[in-house]
Formats: sequence, C-alpha cells, structure tokens
Amino acid sequence: MSQHDDDRIEVYPAVLQGKPTVRDTRIPVECVLRKLSGGATEADLLDAYPRLTRDDIQAALRYAADSIAHEVIVLRVPGSDR
Repeated sequence: MSQHDDDRIEVYPAVLQGKPTVRDTRIPVECVLRKLSGGATEADLLDAYPRLTRDDIQAALRYAADSIAHEVIVLRVPGSDR
C-alpha cells in the first residue's frame, strides 16, 4: 500500500486493481476527475458521494497534477531511426 497527499489518496494493490482511491472509500481518483471533466460541480460530487469531502476532491486534483508533472515524455523525431 502507498499513500499520497496527506494520506487522502491511497493505493492498495488488492483494491480496484491498485488504482488510486480516496482514503477509506472505493472511489477512484479517476472517477472524481471524469465527473469534474464532464461538468459535475464539487457540490454534485459531494451530493452523489456522501463520504467524499471537499478536501478529498482537492487531493484528487493534486494527485493528478503531480502524476502528470512526473511523467516522462519521449519525443520521436520524424525520419530518425531512434
């Protein structure tokens, strides 16, 4: 198990195939992000998921930003054989 962002986001290999989830729930970070990107408001999420808090939503956003910040992008130059 690993925990992130003040222990609000956790990863357990045996829970949801190791996807990051909001602590003490089975709510995947991905679900929170998809709902927000689909137009749901913070209030919509809090209403739909009573165990979720505003801090959990913010933690999910920070987790996603941190994940992207640590991504390694490999660019291939067209015409090169590398």
